[in-house]
Amino acid sequence: MRNGPNKDRVLSLVGLALRSRNVASGGFATEEAVRRGKARLVILAEDASDNTKKKFSNMCGSHRVPCVLYGTKETLGHAMGQEERSCLAVTDRGFADSIRKRLEDSE
Repeated sequence: MRNGPNKDRVLSLVGLALRSRNVASGGFATEEAVRRGKARLVILAEDASDNTKKKFSNMCGSHRVPCVLYGTKETLGHAMGQEERSCLAVTDRGFADSIRKRLEDSE
């Protein structure tokens, strides 16, 4: 997993997006957001199951939604005030673009 200030910034942006009601979290809600065209970015935990990774990468590919691996289920969950989350969808374009920029900067 990536370390440093960009990591914290990504998780902070996820938290801000959540508080502004621009995140769908969990498998079902993420899938619905993608299928309904509301998802602007899908984030999958690096330790999500292979089935989950394959399902969402295929779905995101067919719906033209960017999909990234980031963090662990625990860190994603913590950013959302939950125990664990293996996937989430950011539904606001501004938040999605900011998160993607932070992820690119940390590579």
